[in-house]
Amino acid sequence: MSEKIKKITTNLWFDTQAEEAAAFYVSIFKNSRLGRITRYGKVGTEIHGMPEGSVMTVEFQLEGQDFVALNGGPQFKFTEAISFIVCCENQEELDYYWEKLSEGGDEKAQVCGWLKDKYGVSWQIIPSDLQDMLHDPDSEKSERVMKALFQMKKIDIHTLKKAYEG
Repeated sequence: MSEKIKKITTNLWFDTQAEEAAAFYVSIFKNSRLGRITRYGKVGTEIHGMPEGSVMTVEFQLEGQDFVALNGGPQFKFTEAISFIVCCENQEELDYYWEKLSEGGDEKAQVCGWLKDKYGVSWQIIPSDLQDMLHDPDSEKSERVMKALFQMKKIDIHTLKKAYEG
């Protein structure tokens, strides 16, 4: 029985690291798995320029979300215009994802829980209740949270809750 790609699936364009990146992400998220791998054939070599037999796509799933990683060449790079949000229940979970995803990447240039992984993909590692704090009807609470958030690279949940409570 063949697997079908869902109606909407996130496609990530890599130069040549699709299989490596998919394995990296699957190793970090517990409810994850690698799927089918397709390889470039003879047809289209003059267009895509990839060696015959090299990995073209890797299907994978992270926490129930489907992805396809494509080895498409160096033409396109990731930017912060697209990012993936990882909601964390506690500081231990937040620290885990921050450490794993930032390994070999760049968390220094980012703020408010954002980081770039070693492939250039942007991630937001945030507490699961951040949106509730930011949307609180008491604007003083949400302003304090925002002010504290802007001072952080990796988020400290205790500091945010302290700011929220005043």
